[in-house]
Amino acid sequence: MTQPEFAAWKTLDRKVVLDKGKFLKVEQHTVELPDGRIIDDWQWVITPDYVNIVAVTEDDHYLCFRQTKYAVTGPTLALIGGYMEPGEEPLAAAQRELKEETGFAAARWTLLGEFAVDANRGAGRAHFYLATGARRVADPIVDDLEEQELRHLTRREIEAALRGGEFKVLPWAAAVALAITR
Repeated sequence: MTQPEFAAWKTLDRKVVLDKGKFLKVEQHTVELPDGRIIDDWQWVITPDYVNIVAVTEDDHYLCFRQTKYAVTGPTLALIGGYMEPGEEPLAAAQRELKEETGFAAARWTLLGEFAVDANRGAGRAHFYLATGARRVADPIVDDLEEQELRHLTRREIEAALRGGEFKVLPWAAAVALAITR
């Protein structure tokens, strides 16, 4: 069965309307829709691309954090991850984040997908990885603003946490769901 082709939207013009440095910019775009209509005030959010890693240790435990986040009510389970540096490749960023945040390195890396964060407004791209055969190789670099505790969960525990809504941020829940279906 052949899928229909869809024409892309076209960016005709863009101007920065808010610049808060490397973590947030907002542009106003003029876009042309496939049917020829023009929208003069399409807001576009620019944030850095980021990585999230579902890391599984050599003894089959899933690494995650129990922590608090500014936008989340109460504690949440969280994946390892962070923003990519300018020019950094996604896999290199994932390997760096795993080592910095946990002190672990992984033997095998599988890309779970690259995703638009917001299909209409931008907000960067998410790169999800499954890292298996992870083992401790260094001390973590503790510099996050949140209080956090590294947890080692069994497959059964991470599945229960996912079903129970303990991953309160959508990308983390999505990455875990993708990883456990592999």
